[in-house]
Amino acid sequence: MKAGAGLFSALALFLLIGAVATQRGRQPKKPKPSRRPPTTRRPPPITRRPSVPQPAIPAQPEPQEPTDFPPPILGPPSIYPDCPRECTCSPSYPNALNCENRNIRVIPVIPSRTYYLYLQNNYISEVTAEPFNNATEVRWINLANNRIHRIDKQVFEKIPALLYLYAQKNQLNEVPSGLPASLEQLRLGRNRISKIPAGAFNKLENLTLLDLYNNQLSDSDIGKNTFKDLKSLMQLNLARNTLKKMPAGVPSNLIQLFLDKNHIDDIPKDYFGGFTHLAFVRLNYNQLSDKGVPKAVFNVSTLLDLQLAHNQLASVPLFNGHLEHLHLNHNSIETLVTRGELENQVQAHRNWQTGINGTQLCPYSLHADLSDHSVVPRLRYLRLDGNHLSPPIPLDVIMCFRHLHSIVI
Repeated sequence: MKAGAGLFSALALFLLIGAVATQRGRQPKKPKPSRRPPTTRRPPPITRRPSVPQPAIPAQPEPQEPTDFPPPILGPPSIYPDCPRECTCSPSYPNALNCENRNIRVIPVIPSRTYYLYLQNNYISEVTAEPFNNATEVRWINLANNRIHRIDKQVFEKIPALLYLYAQKNQLNEVPSGLPASLEQLRLGRNRISKIPAGAFNKLENLTLLDLYNNQLSDSDIGKNTFKDLKSLMQLNLARNTLKKMPAGVPSNLIQLFLDKNHIDDIPKDYFGGFTHLAFVRLNYNQLSDKGVPKAVFNVSTLLDLQLAHNQLASVPLFNGHLEHLHLNHNSIETLVTRGELENQVQAHRNWQTGINGTQLCPYSLHADLSDHSVVPRLRYLRLDGNHLSPPIPLDVIMCFRHLHSIVI
């Protein structure tokens, strides 16, 4: 009985262990833990300090051209204590102040001993009176090739003995006012002058040379009284302006008149009649044609040099036997016949073959007594190239112009 009970207990224990094992075998496998992506750490927020307002910096003005001015060049030490550092004062020329090519912007104080003042080739923009307070003896001023747009009228009150004023190649818009009565030469070429103030030349009775070359003067800027007080004027240069007419009121004592590179197309019939010493006339590069040139307008006994190159002339204007140089190159001339002879010519067919006829070109008759040298034409130089002419040169041309040294065809 006890043995059966023990066997039953062992069997029950065995079944219990088997059930537990079976239960463990049915449990699902635990999944492997998946690898989590790494977490991105955000940087801590940046805290900015409140901005402190900065004071505004004023804008610098744009420099005028050239943008980079070279520094002024100082001269060597001088034995003269009043010599500006920007200039040189030579013991050999104690009355000369040399300030050229020094990159100067402002005129220095001029010593009282100065007669000759050289300020060319600098960067001076205006001329004021202060530097000339003690420079009452100045005779000569060279201001060429600067950037001058204004010259104070009071400057000339400080230098009443001025003889020569050179202010070419600057930026002047009008002729300076208050020019001293002592002035003998005034050079204002290569500026921007389009105005001559009324009375600008009123006191200049000693002026002998007036250069207004390469400016912007037109007919309306030159009145009949503009030059009337220039009683000593010998040379007037109005070349390279915008004139369409011959300038009015030119003094009768004039010797040289330069009007090249304008737009002149007409010359009044008696324009040169009142001149007593006129010797040189230049009218190159204008718009002159036979219609605008009266027949005998250049028949002036004092005329020595006549230049009419680069115009539209079709015939040779009548000229005086005293003329020595004649420039007719680059026109439309087809025959060497003076205007007077051309109008009266009847038998010209033979002469047109070459286009050159000395009989009709000669100011005097070839049958005259040429042993009298006073009637022999004095022409020495003749330019005819750039026309519609062809050589050879006929013998009668040589016979007429016996003093001719050179002829260009």
